Amino acid sequence: METTEGILQTGTQAARDYVTGVYKTVKQRNPNEEEFLQAVREIIDSLVPVFTAYPEYMNYGILERMTEPERFITFRVPWVDDNGKVQVNRGFRVQFNSAIGPYKGGLRFHPSVNASIVKFLGFEQVFKNALTGQLIGGGKGGADFNPKGKSDVEIMRFCQSFMTELYRHIGPDTDVPAGDIGVGSREIGYLFGQFKRIRGAFEPGVLTGKGLRYGGSLTRKEATGYGTIYFAQEMLADKGLAFEGSTLVVSGSGNVSIYAMEKAVELGATVVACSDSDGFIYDEEGINIDTVKQLKEAGNERIYSYVEKHPHAQFVDDCSSIWSIPCDIALPCATQNEIDGETAQLLAENGVKAVCEGANMPSNLEAIDVFLNSDILFAPAKAVNAGGVAVSALEMAQNSGKLSWTSEEVDAKLHEIMKSIYQNCRQAAKDYGHPGNLAAGANIAGFIRVADAMMEQGII
Repeated sequence: METTEGILQTGTQAARDYVTGVYKTVKQRNPNEEEFLQAVREIIDSLVPVFTAYPEYMNYGILERMTEPERFITFRVPWVDDNGKVQVNRGFRVQFNSAIGPYKGGLRFHPSVNASIVKFLGFEQVFKNALTGQLIGGGKGGADFNPKGKSDVEIMRFCQSFMTELYRHIGPDTDVPAGDIGVGSREIGYLFGQFKRIRGAFEPGVLTGKGLRYGGSLTRKEATGYGTIYFAQEMLADKGLAFEGSTLVVSGSGNVSIYAMEKAVELGATVVACSDSDGFIYDEEGINIDTVKQLKEAGNERIYSYVEKHPHAQFVDDCSSIWSIPCDIALPCATQNEIDGETAQLLAENGVKAVCEGANMPSNLEAIDVFLNSDILFAPAKAVNAGGVAVSALEMAQNSGKLSWTSEEVDAKLHEIMKSIYQNCRQAAKDYGHPGNLAAGANIAGFIRVADAMMEQGII
């Protein structure tokens, strides 16, 4: 399969010059924003064949507009800790593109959150949301607040302060946030409660990932993990492969990882390793998913506690070395840039057949090129982990119609959406001269849907 560098060398000189020029401008405007620049580079290089076929996109400045957020909001978040001391964090919301619907994207609470990370996530969200086929634009947000070690009351105070500013910028038809790292059902509940208090109205469509008692959707918690497996299942089947009998390594142990593992095991796979920020566990007999759920969902414990219940398993206090474990399928579901070129080469040497990105941008550009050069099946994050936002859109639809669908109904819709995303990525890669390169296909399919809507709506 052709690498990103190879794709950049195809197409007309005008298209190559255009892409290079746009990236140069983005880099000048966003110095030192490494994550955002990486996301832009990965996407726009693969679009050269599109600009060659449709030069009108260049004439209308589609890429210049798409790489510049429609709006970027940053704000102070003061709150009082349990010792009565005032703490101050920084909040963000990027409203990147609304060409095909209201801004849609999660909120991340983590010390690493900054402008670059929020913009990279928001930019990726534009393409991811477009791939779902739903009427949702791209946005993202969060704060450099760390929920770990905080009491429930401290988290509530922080969420209430955060929403006291955010409420001005969101709404069911404007911008609909959801959860992400550090923002689960508890945090969404506190955010929704504060929004309701300020607005004086019950507007369930303003947030997704809500509790079932006040407008949430069944299967939302499982959606990103299940969707990851549904996409991978289609990709594997195309090559005569399957989860049955395969060995998996999955980084992370949050919702995405847990439910990806659960669905993979249902399909006959054996998951031998998973991780958190303290390290990873290796269980050659197969990870007990129920134990991981008890640790992470019920007890909020660290993954090393797994070996207390399963003493035959091993714990290694270096989460990055999880990729040294040989496997048939690797599912990076933890965080961005966890796999670099050297790690990708190790996976290739150990015989990995497929890499499916459950997290956002977990593989850097060098790693992706290693996978493509090694003929390893590679499924990019913006397509693979779109199941979460797809079910968020289904939650919005249920709220709008005052409906409540069964788990089976939601899961069936999710399955069909993920199958459609795979087929669209596969077809776009083939149509634009890069068959089998799903990373290029995802970028192209998502871009064209947004670009066409922008063309029809004029210069705004």
